[in-house]
Amino acid sequence: MLEYAGSQRGGLQRHRDEGLALVAVLRSIDWLLLAGVAGLVAVGLWAISGVTRFDIHSDPNYYLKRQFIYVAVGTMGLLVGLLVDPDVYRRYWRAIFGGTVGLIAIVLVVGNAARGSTRWINVGFFTFQPSEFGKLLFVLAIAGFLSERARSVASVRTTMRALGLGLIPVVLVFAQPDLGTALVYMAALGAMLFVCGTPWKQLAVLGSLVVLVMVCVLWAGPAVGVNFLKGYQKSRLTCFVHPQKCTVDARYNLEQSIAAVGSGQFHGRGPKNATQTRLNFLPEHGTDFVFASYSEQRGFVGASVLLALYLLVLWRALRIVTIARDPYSAIVAGGIVVALLFQIFVNIGMTMGIAPITGIPLPFVSVGGSSMIANLAAMGVLLAIHARGRASRSSRRR
Repeated sequence: MLEYAGSQRGGLQRHRDEGLALVAVLRSIDWLLLAGVAGLVAVGLWAISGVTRFDIHSDPNYYLKRQFIYVAVGTMGLLVGLLVDPDVYRRYWRAIFGGTVGLIAIVLVVGNAARGSTRWINVGFFTFQPSEFGKLLFVLAIAGFLSERARSVASVRTTMRALGLGLIPVVLVFAQPDLGTALVYMAALGAMLFVCGTPWKQLAVLGSLVVLVMVCVLWAGPAVGVNFLKGYQKSRLTCFVHPQKCTVDARYNLEQSIAAVGSGQFHGRGPKNATQTRLNFLPEHGTDFVFASYSEQRGFVGASVLLALYLLVLWRALRIVTIARDPYSAIVAGGIVVALLFQIFVNIGMTMGIAPITGIPLPFVSVGGSSMIANLAAMGVLLAIHARGRASRSSRRR
């Protein structure tokens, strides 16, 4: 009887301690980051309501209603990411990595083909893109590997093993083919190596290897009859490097995008007068070229608001790297923020001709459930890292 009472008191104490820890976490939330994310989601929904209004005449709000559902599911993902201690991911990074590789590999077998790529899996009520969720899972897994080897992080062997692990999902994504997402994975991997303390010499060598691989893929391989890229991928890269050598058809998307951005001027033309979007001159105006369409409708003012919100989120995310509770959390935060920054830069840059067209969605704005849900879940992980970092600092001060 006494043993039972003691165990009951111990259980109550554990529940009380867990409750207090949860309260401490909730008190330490980065409200500015949360407000920035909420602002991006709101602007994204506003953008979708305009850019897709004339896509389906029988239901002008078709894409907007679907996007609301994705936001609701993504919000649940954010809450889960906030409540789960990042240390859980560190302990199970091997399972996360295996699941990520398996999920991406399955796409090549049972995925649905669209626009020359096999990236999606249809589960009946939802068509999702595993590589989008893989961005977050990839960061959580590789960070676990690097944190386990914190004492040997300067070793060439550690760097090469991390690179070898990272290249497995990168190659699988590239084979879909999805060059843009593969580049996001590589950017995140580079950021994690930097944050964990990989020596500059090794990073420089890795950078040189990346350049060498790009030369082989873009020039040396095709010169000897080995093509690593699809025809449309080579055309996009050729148009970016040598626009004067492009055909009219190859330049069409970029020219329409630049025209849409410029025609928005200061205040924008509004949904009804945005002819590039309304008359469907601008292709993929709800996904790849959503920034161009949004700029046409909302002008410089609307684009500035969106960019300011991105700047706020990136600033707060970078700050989280510095206050993380442990090396694992810092590495995860670094990988997430650089992956987000890379996607924003490439997507917006390609609409204006300062980056090659790669098909990377604009975070929190482009139509699509996989991207929205995965990005909101990633923000939840960042909020969890911040909250536990602040709570840990407060407890040490006491």
